Order: sequence, then structure tokens, then C-alpha cells
Amino acid sequence: MQSRVNEFESTVAGVTISSKAHSLSAWFVLALRLMMGFAFFYSGWTKILAAEPFSAAGYLNNAVPAASPLSGVFAWMGSTPWFAEFLSVAVPWGELAIGLALLAGAVTRLAAFWGAFMMLMFYFSNWDVAHGFINGDFAYMLVFLAVAAFGAGRILGLDSKIEQYDVGGQTLLEKYPMLSYVLG
Repeated sequence: MQSRVNEFESTVAGVTISSKAHSLSAWFVLALRLMMGFAFFYSGWTKILAAEPFSAAGYLNNAVPAASPLSGVFAWMGSTPWFAEFLSVAVPWGELAIGLALLAGAVTRLAAFWGAFMMLMFYFSNWDVAHGFINGDFAYMLVFLAVAAFGAGRILGLDSKIEQYDVGGQTLLEKYPMLSYVLG
């Protein structure tokens, strides 16, 4: 019998793709998780400790290009005081939390989802297609999605321990399979 280690397969809309990853792939997935974890941790940390408090309204009202397809949404966010205040707290603390989760490899899929969402918002708020539709924000969004898809929290991360936690004779994932969308 042949081992299926490092093989993966997926079917979407009736189309199946499969591949076999190189044995070093796990190290690259780990590197992506740690890189994005550090980047987000550092970004959040510097905003929280900055001499001037982070202002989402300042960014949203002054930096979003008018050509962005979501410029109206960002203008509303920046001119709605309660929402701008919420974002002024949520962005730095969200970046810090996402970064910590990825560095620890805990609740990795949830952290990667929110990281990808933030990068999607940054993509539209930094809109510039002078060199095409793919830029760093878009690429980082895909990195977050890859981290989630490959279950990067199981590679030298706490998710592998959390998933195996014993709950009445069953692992946490066996008892609560929906957690596979959060952990991994």
C-alpha cells in the first residue's frame, strides 16, 4: 500500500485537482505563517505604542484614492464617528491578535481569515492598478488564505495540541468537528 503523505486533492464545482507536495513544503508553510504573524504583530504593536494614537478616520478621509471601487464605503467609515472610533481600536488590536495567534499557531484558520479580510480591505483602500490588479495587499491576502488552507497551525503550533485535547474520551475535533474551520 502506498502512503498518501504530502498528497492533497480537492473538488470544486465538479472539477478535481490533486497534487503531491514536496517534503519541504511544511517548512515553507510554517515560514509563511510566522512571517505574516510577525508582520501583523509588529504592525499592531507599533500602532498601539505610537506617540500619536492611530486614527482610522485620518487614513480613511485622506488616503483612500477616489478611484477605489469602495471609496464611498471608506468615506462613510471615515465620516461616521462611532465607526471610525471602532476601527481606530479594532485595526491595531486586531493586527496584534492576528499576529499573536499566527506566531503561536493557535486558532490559526480564524486568525488567517481575519487577516485575509483585513488585507482585502487594505487592497481596496490602497487602490492602485497602475501596474495591474495584483499588488502586495492582494498577495498577502492569498498568503493568509494559504496559511488557512494548509492548516499551518498544526505545524509546530498550538492547534495540533488543542485539536487533540481530550473531552470525555474524544478529541476536541471529534466532539466538535465545526472547530476545524477555526483551528488548524
